[in-house]
Amino acid sequence: MSIEVKISKKRVNYKKAMYILEKRVENVKKGLKKEFIWILEHPTTFTAGIRYKENEILDKNIKVVKTNRGGKITLHNPGQKIIYFVINLNERKKDIRLFINIIEKSIIEILKKYNIKAYSDRKNIGIWVKNKKISAIGVRVKNWVAYHGCSININNDLSYYKKIIPCGLNNKMVTSFKDLGFQKVKGLNKNIKKIFLRNLSKIKI
Repeated sequence: MSIEVKISKKRVNYKKAMYILEKRVENVKKGLKKEFIWILEHPTTFTAGIRYKENEILDKNIKVVKTNRGGKITLHNPGQKIIYFVINLNERKKDIRLFINIIEKSIIEILKKYNIKAYSDRKNIGIWVKNKKISAIGVRVKNWVAYHGCSININNDLSYYKKIIPCGLNNKMVTSFKDLGFQKVKGLNKNIKKIFLRNLSKIKI
């Protein structure tokens, strides 16, 4: 099973990305297109998953885009790497927990490439470094096609998190590569592509 990988160098508008993603889900479901991994960045955008609550918006002046992914409210902004998926679990194992585990394992492997020791947490989904969250995960499944994905904070402005309660957590519990002392992160897109392709290929029927 081959997976198409797209890497966007320019920032992609969130709503535009969601339109492309939803269309891809329908085409994958019908067997018209390959499965998909999309690596990109968004302009500053606050998004609310299906489990968000109004009191998690601390700055009432911000505009929040409601989305059908799992999870609560979060931030996307320049310097944060987004990895979206469209993976057909009908052709693989129909196991959502396994799919989430693969995403978690892959992010931990990516961070390990830069000597960052990270871990997952069953209670608070995402990837953590020194009790701070560096990666958020939000997935939706439609007719056993899994989509949406994850984000990794690289050198984005973390002060924007003060406007919300991200993923239901204290907004001080967020970190990034830059926050951990990394000024430059070499070969990131290459590592993301290689590790996710390798690990997703293991989810077989």
